[in-house]
Amino acid sequence: MSKPETKPVTLEIPITRGETTIKEIKLRKPKAGELRGLSLADLLNLDVNAMTTLLPRISDPILTKQDINDLELDNLVLLAGEAANFFVPKNMKM
Repeated sequence: MSKPETKPVTLEIPITRGETTIKEIKLRKPKAGELRGLSLADLLNLDVNAMTTLLPRISDPILTKQDINDLELDNLVLLAGEAANFFVPKNMKM
């Protein structure tokens, strides 16, 4: 069994959760089941509602919906962009 593809994302503005500061989130390439209820078009268009559903399913540490709702826009764009990049075939990446 192959190791899942992951991408570390260094946040522009760290997330504070209680006494913990999160500076980096690792995103894991989703499997088909983690896309249930989501539209690939919405994910590729960086739809906020779609990303709010997807990101908790593929992040480490796991982001809660509240974490995502409280994200600075810079961080949301970084995370959503990296998540959407998983859907681009390797032969189409530069």
